[in-house]
Amino acid sequence: MSKRHEAKYKIDRRLGQNIWGRPKSPVNRREYGPGQHGQRRKGKPSDFGTQLRAKQKLKGYYGSISEKQFRRYYAEAIRLKGDSGENLVGLLERRLDAVIYRAKFVPTVFAARQFVNHGHITVNGKRVNIASYQVKPGDVIAVKDSSKQLAIVIESAALAERDVPDYIDADHTKFSATFTRTPTLTDVPYAVQMEPNLVIEFYSR
Repeated sequence: MSKRHEAKYKIDRRLGQNIWGRPKSPVNRREYGPGQHGQRRKGKPSDFGTQLRAKQKLKGYYGSISEKQFRRYYAEAIRLKGDSGENLVGLLERRLDAVIYRAKFVPTVFAARQFVNHGHITVNGKRVNIASYQVKPGDVIAVKDSSKQLAIVIESAALAERDVPDYIDADHTKFSATFTRTPTLTDVPYAVQMEPNLVIEFYSR
């Protein structure tokens, strides 16, 4: 299990980008990094630095994924047929916590992990409490009946700052969603540009 406990906005500040597109992100006001040296002029990054930053950005976006787990996604992505970068994004978007975040059942990816771990979600009618569970096309993901009136669920469905992508068919009257297909990079509504091919290059060194 990941030991990440730092404030979510620190990830934005460290990377210098509002990676979730949140209206209250401090990067909207200060684009430099945190700490007393955050405003130092930075030189042009090396190829390694560019690849590392791409990895940190993609890994950070999905919340509390450990380095060991993220490396396993890379290993699976290069094993599958097709473009490895696209495969990596597809594997990350098939995570159960990512799907319920995309379906707007929760406000953040961090809340999604906790929501799944606490047993509020079912997949095809069976309770699943593993955030990294890999959803398959055709799977029906739903909020348990006893959890549908939770304030976090009702408020999340009304959020105007993001839309449900077209590879998820969500019904907010029943708080259920069908994962229709594995998305490609261009399908995923990232708030900033993600570069999964640089992540593949980083691990391939």
